[in-house]
Amino acid sequence: MNLSQVKLVVTDMDGTLLNTQHEVSSLFYHLFEKLKQHNIIFVAASGRPYYGMVDKLSSIKNHMIIVAENGGLAIQGNSVFLSNPIKPKNLLRIITIINTIDNTHPVFCTRHKAYVMSKSKPLLNLLQEYYKNYELIDTPEIIEDEVYKVALFHEESSEKYVYPSVKVLEKDFKVKLSATHWVDISENIANKGTAIKHIQKKYNISKEETMAFGDYNNDLEMLENAYFSFAMENAHPLVKSVARFKTKSNNDLGVELVLEELLKEKNKLVINS
Repeated sequence: MNLSQVKLVVTDMDGTLLNTQHEVSSLFYHLFEKLKQHNIIFVAASGRPYYGMVDKLSSIKNHMIIVAENGGLAIQGNSVFLSNPIKPKNLLRIITIINTIDNTHPVFCTRHKAYVMSKSKPLLNLLQEYYKNYELIDTPEIIEDEVYKVALFHEESSEKYVYPSVKVLEKDFKVKLSATHWVDISENIANKGTAIKHIQKKYNISKEETMAFGDYNNDLEMLENAYFSFAMENAHPLVKSVARFKTKSNNDLGVELVLEELLKEKNKLVINS
């Protein structure tokens, strides 16, 4: 595995770069500075909203590309790099279907806040971590901002109780299990893979020069666009079947261990040049 050619590193957040306490390690920040010295572009790609990602990576946010809402929105510095909100007519169709599903709690995700039609205690507790900027509403009709993603929460299992009911939308939309309790729905074009392809094109970086890390099904397109694709030890079985390589879990610094190997290869090039 020759890592010396890597020019672009992309990582998911929850279950990947963040540990189970939703923390970024101090080691990562140290390695990030080294990546910058080698002119390696770093991208954080998450189902989280932009403001939630910035909250976690505030000290380096101006030196990276942030791909939020599963690829629906990408921002570099203060500039919007990519924006693929759900079309209004499509949003109405999605709402019509999710209104028929029992015990499902929708979260409508916009750039600056989330709109929530539920008072589920487990959901409200999670919102403190994932969607701090949220507003409780009675109807989605009051939402005026562009919606990038509809995240459906189930208190027990989204894969078991929600996904079967929204699977019918897969023909026209991107429907992704993003975690145990979540199914995300967005426009087909709004996925992490599309965002990565835009970045690769802008910087003239090939798939063979790209490294990516992921743990859940909303990472699949992203991993498919990187030759050096890594599944975390804690990843969903489907992710492990798609990724070329594996690394340790998010609690065992799986991302950082691979980045250390990458930097070793880059340093060898410098020494030998």
